[in-house]
Amino acid sequence: MLRWIALILIVILIGLQLKLWTGSGGMHEVQTLRASVQKQAGENDKLLQRNQALAADVSDLKHGEQAVEARARAELGLIKPGETFYQVVERPAGSASSPPPASDGGGH
Repeated sequence: MLRWIALILIVILIGLQLKLWTGSGGMHEVQTLRASVQKQAGENDKLLQRNQALAADVSDLKHGEQAVEARARAELGLIKPGETFYQVVERPAGSASSPPPASDGGGH
């Protein structure tokens, strides 16, 4: 009789172990969810930093005239009345490294 009880308990234990390792809500699913939570936490940190930078930008634009002026100059190319605008045009990369063409000094 005691053997049968021990055998039944062992079978139940094996069944519970199988459910724990392979069933729904088992260890594999828990590991997958933990990895997913860590990935989401990293994304949340990046978004939090971006939101803090945007909030600082908004605060500067609301309270500082210099920030508005700097943004208007950089993004819109605006200038103040009385200022002179100079535009510097860079040479193309190919022509900047090659020397100017040599003149042959008088038609030989």
